[in-house]
Amino acid sequence: MTEKENSTTVGMGEATPEQAWTDGPEQKAVDSSIKQESEDKAESGTPAWERELIGRVSFAAITEQRRARRWGIFFKALGFAYVGFILYLYLPTHDTAGIAVGKRHTAVVEVNGVIAGDTEASADAIISGLRAAFKDSGTAGVVLRINSPGGSPVQAGYVNDEVKRLREKYPDIPLYAVITDICASGGYYIAAAADQIYADKASLVGSIGVLMNGFGFVDSMEKLGVERRLLTAGEHKGFLDPFSPLKESDVEHMRTVLESTHRQFIKIVREGRGDRLVENSKLFSGLVWTGEQGLEMGLVDALGSSSYVAREVVGEERIVDFTHKPNPLERFADRLGASFANVLATQLGLSQQPIR
Repeated sequence: MTEKENSTTVGMGEATPEQAWTDGPEQKAVDSSIKQESEDKAESGTPAWERELIGRVSFAAITEQRRARRWGIFFKALGFAYVGFILYLYLPTHDTAGIAVGKRHTAVVEVNGVIAGDTEASADAIISGLRAAFKDSGTAGVVLRINSPGGSPVQAGYVNDEVKRLREKYPDIPLYAVITDICASGGYYIAAAADQIYADKASLVGSIGVLMNGFGFVDSMEKLGVERRLLTAGEHKGFLDPFSPLKESDVEHMRTVLESTHRQFIKIVREGRGDRLVENSKLFSGLVWTGEQGLEMGLVDALGSSSYVAREVVGEERIVDFTHKPNPLERFADRLGASFANVLATQLGLSQQPIR
């Protein structure tokens, strides 16, 4: 066979490797894609790379939106968790598990800080805790744990009266006052209503007296060349004004007020302590004593802590806290109201020091 014939045979028979590759299914798919792109380009007039770029930008924008939405959800959840944590810290945290099943326990109500209408040791707060403690069916005894230097005799009187009422209404539930660091003045005014008073040997007890303090700025005003202009309707309306000279008649009048309040205080202590008091000329002088000295003078019945009283006196070691704790909204409202009242009192010149 000649070379020409061989060449013809090859052309008519098997395809060469180059022909096999160019005619394969992969190449056909590529050709089809190129053809389709050419047709699309012809139809839209937009190059393929521009369409690809637009697609990538759009996809990136969608991805960024999804990511931002996820972070938004995360931060919202974090914010709710933070608010919930704050509410958990400020809301009352009584041991309600024991109350729910009716287990016997010793109820505790705290009296912390200055006794006044705008503090945590206000009469409303203390009385709310006491009522809840006495009302609970599992309460075997109530401990009024006091750590207070005193305060308003009015607020202390409210609590003293309520303690007497609750003791009469629930005769089977005893109430014990337990002094921690200090129980002076208005604090002891409250403690005197308890069945018994316990203290630590180093606690400060007493201060059975009344005071009213303030400042005078008359000499300072003269040195600064400031003139006081006070207009009143009523002869004594501006008495004890700190910017006016002190009048002896005003002082004498306030002494009668203080002495009257002091007599009320002494009466409350005598009614509450009875013959347990040891007569002493300094007993109602306003002095304070340690727990040991108070025990000798009849101001304290025994030495012991709240845990000791719960375990050894009440007989129920389990302690449940009934102290009233306002939630954040109540605190905000109280502070807002107190701030407004303080500003108003200052503007009207009524911001005098309270009697304690």
